[in-house]
Amino acid sequence: MRVAQNWRLKAQRYNLTGEICTECGAKIFPPRDACPECARPARTPYTFSGRGEVYSFTTLYDAPAGFQRYAPYTVALVRLDEGPLVTAQLADIDPEEIRIGLPVEMTTRRLSAEGDEGLIQYGYKFRPRFWNQ
Repeated sequence: MRVAQNWRLKAQRYNLTGEICTECGAKIFPPRDACPECARPARTPYTFSGRGEVYSFTTLYDAPAGFQRYAPYTVALVRLDEGPLVTAQLADIDPEEIRIGLPVEMTTRRLSAEGDEGLIQYGYKFRPRFWNQ
């Protein structure tokens, strides 16, 4: 990934910033040119709470190129409290403890690094959320 592309994506990667449709009220992530519900332009920024629950998940033991050192790791579909489904890696949890319906929250973590002295890319992952938080 190039520096410019990384810079353009920082709002959605660090803050879960998407959009809200002013026509139908749909909350959209990631941002798009048109609302997937009503096809009208949706350009009003909306920052999601970062809270949700595991909708579905899978654990990768044979990771794709560039991600082998992280294996095994779990990727989940997370249903945000505001509605959208987000695909993200789960962190801070043993794969055996993950279940559908597990409450999670967004956290910022390193996604990748380009060599020892290259660009380090950070972004969102999700970790378990405790009921008292």
